[in-house]
Amino acid sequence: MSFSTSFKKGIEGNQKVLKDDNTLKLYPHTDFSVFLRSCEQEISTPINGKIGGKIPEWLNGTLIRNGPGNLKFGKHEFKHLFDGSALLHRYRIKDGNVTYQCRFIRSEAYKKNWEAKRIVFNEFGTQAVPDPCHNLLKRLTTFFNPERFLTDNSNISIYPFQDEIYSISETVYAHKINATTLECEERKDIRDIIPLVVHHSSHPHVAEDGTVYTSALSVGLLGTTHHIVCFNKPENGEKSMFDTARIVASVPAPWPLNPSYMHTFGISDNYFVMIQQPFSVSITGLVTALVVNRPTSSALRWYEKEQTIITLINRTTDQKEDFYTSSFFYLHIINQFEITDEYLVIDVCCYKNPDFVNCMFTENLLNAQMNPCFAKMARNKPQRFIVPLTKFKKQSFNKETQSSSGNLIHLDNSLCEAYLQRDGRIILSPEDLCGLSCETPQIYYKKYSGKPYRYFYAIGADVATENPGLIIKVDTVEKDCKTWCEKNCYPSEPIFFPRPNAQEEDDGVLMSSLLWGEEQWNKIGLIILDAKSLKELGRAEFTTPSPAPKCLHGWFIPD
Repeated sequence: MSFSTSFKKGIEGNQKVLKDDNTLKLYPHTDFSVFLRSCEQEISTPINGKIGGKIPEWLNGTLIRNGPGNLKFGKHEFKHLFDGSALLHRYRIKDGNVTYQCRFIRSEAYKKNWEAKRIVFNEFGTQAVPDPCHNLLKRLTTFFNPERFLTDNSNISIYPFQDEIYSISETVYAHKINATTLECEERKDIRDIIPLVVHHSSHPHVAEDGTVYTSALSVGLLGTTHHIVCFNKPENGEKSMFDTARIVASVPAPWPLNPSYMHTFGISDNYFVMIQQPFSVSITGLVTALVVNRPTSSALRWYEKEQTIITLINRTTDQKEDFYTSSFFYLHIINQFEITDEYLVIDVCCYKNPDFVNCMFTENLLNAQMNPCFAKMARNKPQRFIVPLTKFKKQSFNKETQSSSGNLIHLDNSLCEAYLQRDGRIILSPEDLCGLSCETPQIYYKKYSGKPYRYFYAIGADVATENPGLIIKVDTVEKDCKTWCEKNCYPSEPIFFPRPNAQEEDDGVLMSSLLWGEEQWNKIGLIILDAKSLKELGRAEFTTPSPAPKCLHGWFIPD
């Protein structure tokens, strides 16, 4: 079944009802227009913000955020939120003041789209527009050129590779960014070091020593393989970390022609964590898309009857263990960590299915106020899975009673379960971490990534609530949360930064970019919250010369 089937049924089942302006707003507190804005004028020279409250004077650095920045070229529009050209936002924080600037990444896709005034490359949800000047033979030649299928539009995230900053998406490309001017200085192609790679994660992991790990997918004659790729500090004449790229672990895809879509992965002290969801990329579908000019999304498949496979790879021995749970869709892992040598904890923002991806098609965003299914499709649950690392080896399956000796998870304050099955598999059952729908989760990353932790921070993902623009703090021990909100305001992923000499996990601040709905399309801001209480400390607000689009992910570079 194509992953879009259930969403289409929801759309067809809608009934439109009249209101004052001829349509009913099913979600009156949500302004979906914030997702549909295009930046029409870059800001090259930083502009000063209007400061409210007091921004801590010890908070000095640069916050760079990334996300889709436009909806069209010429008369041709992108069809999915993930397709817009990468727009970088820069907030420079210094001595209690903040400046803002923004700039499109000059990727090959952006430059060629701009020159042609049309969409030249296939994107996630948008197919390329053929050149009207090409004859039939030229068009066929273009369609069969694989490079046409590989956009370099790196519009998702920002990560440091030692002292270099790169913009990243799920293609084979990354762009080196000047952290002061936002200019694109260089394009990297991971295939130059590791051939046959067709995809890598939008969310690498940065170790304490600066080593970077990412996941990648390669296609070969025998099928598809998921890899963990390591980037070390350059040595022996190597110019950048990309020159050091090497595969440190590999897992053949359980469905060779339908490898799992993997937006992120996890790392703990001793394990790599791959969550292979039954939301997959059909290799035959990709080939078909290339031949008949369809977007990448046309090759995605959802197999709801298949289980999700959680694969652990021992970082020392390369031993692999698979664990199973009911099917779910995910984009982001919150964190993962080991409890002695007995358990591995994995916290994930879980969706029932991938309908959220369909929600982000621009047509569906435009019609969201008339779709009673939209809110349900966009909701998720932050959930915890606990994997038994050693105890399950002591268990046995009783063939007479057709059962194992019970739950393999023996931890206080945990509702997680793991049961040994007759065929030797371990089936996991999660517990909810809080009652709110959360997305773009963040933690005190530098100190607690891959380590036991207590708090994570996120934005709300429920358009049906009275306050859809939430910043959420979740206590994973008490299983409760705190929230911040402002009417008609839409925050971005909250990024944590510790107070000088902080001793507690939440002793610091959260930084979040702000947008406003309705007619405030050219207003953007940065808010600083106390991470303990979520009380506002200060903010900077800016008036931009054109609409301010919503960003996705970012990175803070302290002075």
